Amino acid sequence: MNWLNSEAFTVLDQHIKWADMVGNIFGLAALALGWRRNVWTWPVQFLAGLILFGAFYGHLAGSAGKQAVVMVVALYGWWQWQRGKGHGKDGHLAVRFATWGERAAMIAAAAVGTVGVALLFEAFPKLSWDPWPDAYIFVGTVVAMYAQARGMVEFWFAWLLVDLVGVPLNFANGYAFSGFVYVIYGALVLWGMRDWWLRSRATTVLEGAHA
Repeated sequence: MNWLNSEAFTVLDQHIKWADMVGNIFGLAALALGWRRNVWTWPVQFLAGLILFGAFYGHLAGSAGKQAVVMVVALYGWWQWQRGKGHGKDGHLAVRFATWGERAAMIAAAAVGTVGVALLFEAFPKLSWDPWPDAYIFVGTVVAMYAQARGMVEFWFAWLLVDLVGVPLNFANGYAFSGFVYVIYGALVLWGMRDWWLRSRATTVLEGAHA
């Protein structure tokens, strides 16, 4: 798998690696499929995680571990969406806003998880190039994917918060393609957020009419 860490091409003095390019293209496709509530978002996310795991394994154990967790959550998301497929009035997954209890639980998990993972990265420097931001992105990604698996609109808000740190961090550490992809993620997230928000309101109105 060493070819994954070789250079694909150079743009504006930025060296683009094959893993950085291929893995994040799959990640971008997964986000677009998630916006459309297509269950294939999860196999694509799993494949993206597998490619990036292969790229990081052996020299960035923390990043490889992150991708392993991403793959596990992708399997969970696939299972959840298969169960909920067809629950919406259009035959797709029905989306909703999280309850206040669910929001509080996700915020607490993100805060505690970020501190815990960052301390782990600091204790073992080889696991991460930048412990606190990397831990924030790691835990934020898992929380976002969990919210997506449960069909929560907050999934998009979580991705926006991850993007705010992900863009500068990737550029600073030489993963320029990841940085560019995170910028595109931001645009897709805004469109996806609007779409899921409107669909959740339509679902609420429909349920109210049937009450």
